[in-house]
Amino acid sequence: MPVPWFLLSLALGRSPVVFSLERLVEPQDTAYCSPGLSCHLWDGDTLCLPGSIVPVPGPVLVPTHLQTELVLRCHQETDCGICVRVAVHLAVHGHWEEPEDEETLGGAADQELEEPRNASLQAQVVLSFQAYPTTRCVLLEVQVPAALVQPGQSVGSVVFDCFEAALGGEMRIWSYTQPRYQKELNLTQQLPDCRGLEVRNSIQSCWALPWLDVSTYGDDVRLVLNVSEEQRFGLSLYWNQVQGSPKPWWNRNLTGPQTITLNHTDLVPCLCIQVWPLEPDSVRTDICPFKEDPRAHRNLWHAARLRLLSPRSWRLEAPCSLHAEAGLCWQALGGGPCQPLVPLLPWENVTVNEAREFPLLKGHPNLCVQVRKVSSWEKLQLQECFWADSLGPLKDDVLLVETRRPHDSRSLCALEPSGCTSLPSRASTRAAHLGEQLLLDLQSGQCLQLWDDDLGALWACPMDKYIHKRWALVWLACLLFTAVLFLLLLLKKDHVKAATTRGRATLLLYSADDAGFERLVGVLASALCQLPLRVAVDLWSRRELSAQGPLAWFHAQRLQTLQEGGMVVLLFSPGAVALCSEWLQDPAPAPGAHGPHDAFAASLSCVLPDFLQGRAPGRYVGACFDRLLHPDAVPALFRTVPVFSLPSQLPDFLGALQGPCARRPRRLGETVEQVSRALQQALDSCFQTPRAPGPGRTMGPEAGDQT
Repeated sequence: MPVPWFLLSLALGRSPVVFSLERLVEPQDTAYCSPGLSCHLWDGDTLCLPGSIVPVPGPVLVPTHLQTELVLRCHQETDCGICVRVAVHLAVHGHWEEPEDEETLGGAADQELEEPRNASLQAQVVLSFQAYPTTRCVLLEVQVPAALVQPGQSVGSVVFDCFEAALGGEMRIWSYTQPRYQKELNLTQQLPDCRGLEVRNSIQSCWALPWLDVSTYGDDVRLVLNVSEEQRFGLSLYWNQVQGSPKPWWNRNLTGPQTITLNHTDLVPCLCIQVWPLEPDSVRTDICPFKEDPRAHRNLWHAARLRLLSPRSWRLEAPCSLHAEAGLCWQALGGGPCQPLVPLLPWENVTVNEAREFPLLKGHPNLCVQVRKVSSWEKLQLQECFWADSLGPLKDDVLLVETRRPHDSRSLCALEPSGCTSLPSRASTRAAHLGEQLLLDLQSGQCLQLWDDDLGALWACPMDKYIHKRWALVWLACLLFTAVLFLLLLLKKDHVKAATTRGRATLLLYSADDAGFERLVGVLASALCQLPLRVAVDLWSRRELSAQGPLAWFHAQRLQTLQEGGMVVLLFSPGAVALCSEWLQDPAPAPGAHGPHDAFAASLSCVLPDFLQGRAPGRYVGACFDRLLHPDAVPALFRTVPVFSLPSQLPDFLGALQGPCARRPRRLGETVEQVSRALQQALDSCFQTPRAPGPGRTMGPEAGDQT
């Protein structure tokens, strides 16, 4: 199920939420004042002509502050509109003029001066309102009694009810007096949209707006617009860029309801949604729900690109604004981090999608641009080596940093991964060892000047000519490595020769079906010892088997055989096939189900994992005896390694045991013939002698058809 982020009206915008508003039932505009003041609203609107500023003749009333409040003007209970109430705070500006010659005028002057000071002040205050598609100017006449007239003091306020406005728009208000004694006051605000429940229920234009549910669904984001099936509306997704106008990304005219899926990689902080009913003069509302989404901020940096515009200019391109800073760095040929060229070329704030100039004289493949977040603790975000394409790959050059000080003094250092090494220096770095030669190259003009300023300069000095001096050491190291390698090969050859002389280790595993089969296994083991092969079989280790137990004995023998590069031979008989089938069906048989000396039953717990995990090829081979068991009767899991039928396939069987690199005995043919005759005789006697099969095992030629 989708996890809702928030359920909100499509009118969600940047303005504050409106929960309840005062309702006005008066259809006409009105004005009222603070206590002690008298005011009057002129009928009709006036012309919006501020005029020029005139000198102040004496104390006058001027507006000092504008304050707005949203109210609802309602014609009926559900037929209301947004209205802006404006309060203009007034103060006394200017002083009374003093007479030029008080002694000459005497008492008459005092009487004339006292009369205007006892008079009230009047002012005509203009309010200008603009909010698309409305433009109005109203005139308020205010009178202040003489008792409240104090120069420089506030006298109160006058309130106008009210300017009707459209939802979601921007309003601008100006206030000044006629005549105008100072610069007009102005105020710009964003009007709310259909967000509060009371507003949405009271304004009919809000009824047609769709509801929007923004939710996550796995890695995607779903925009669900819940509107009626017949309602048509426009939907626009755009990037609200700080620089320039919004950049459209996706526009459609749709019929509701609709569900639009956005991939999480498309989210950026400035991605906004605008929806409006497809009706004349409809309200367009916008939301930008991804401003604080961490995924959107990560996607923004992934989408940002550094682009070279010309040999000396570049630009950071991104769909939204980034608080980032950029700087140049030097990328050495041997790898490692790119080293910033500070303090000579410090980090600078960068503006998205705005061209910038490089403070350089020449370009170089090793010069790169880094961009990171403004916060100093943030790691590097972008890096681009612009000149690597036009000037070729990175060069084995060293960057010399020249720092200039007052009185014509300067210092030089070579930029290296460990820092900037002063020249000359006794440090154990490459630049320090070649310090004198680098200084001579700089003086002789062999270094390329990349940047020059009053603070210093940057020089790129080639190191190619010093490379051949190290070839002797390289050749000496190669010769030493070749000699060591040759010695190791000789030691390995002697080790292989010694191992060949001893014979390859071979471990025989079988199921002791009866005494006749054990004699057949003994004949095979004795014959293999003549090849030579070092054969281990439980027939010859009864005492160790009883002392250690079948599982411990087999585990030790298997580990030793495989460590020496030997081979484990699985001799399949009808009883062995039955045991394997039991293990494949139930890998944990009951204890005591088999004989105390049955190493085959104990070994299956170690053998099966090698086959199940694909480690058996090259380490195991299978074998069965003619007429006793057909190779196809061996379970499919064990046929992933070669399975030989003896004695008919004896030569191939012996070759697999000795390995591809083993020396073949000169009389191998005679040995094979002797072993074959011995096995055939033992096999014949096995069928001629009556046998009693053990519990759960089936013997006889007919068992070869069972799986």
